[in-house]
Amino acid sequence: MHAVANPDHVVLAGDVLDWASTKTGQVRTLVLTVAGVMAIIAVLMAWWKTRSFVGTLVAFVLAALVLWGISNLSVLKTKVGSEIDDTATSVSVVHVAGGAPALTGEGRRAS
Repeated sequence: MHAVANPDHVVLAGDVLDWASTKTGQVRTLVLTVAGVMAIIAVLMAWWKTRSFVGTLVAFVLAALVLWGISNLSVLKTKVGSEIDDTATSVSVVHVAGGAPALTGEGRRAS
């Protein structure tokens, strides 16, 4: 049988938020560690298969870009979001009366 919770004990939402923040940080660290190990393995495999400096260097640069992208997701999200917002404001919507198809780029009714 479960013990009844003490009615005098107050659980604050801050405790849950602290726990969630801690777990999020731990998961982020785990993902970066796994991605780093996979990047090292990919570079070593590129060297093993090609035995060339250029192929290994390309694998290293690509692995570094992937790791940078994973560790800076908030920066990438902001950049992509700002580009989407910029293009959304420059697009104009043309409504065609009578359901006739509009000419591409013209915004007039097709005759």
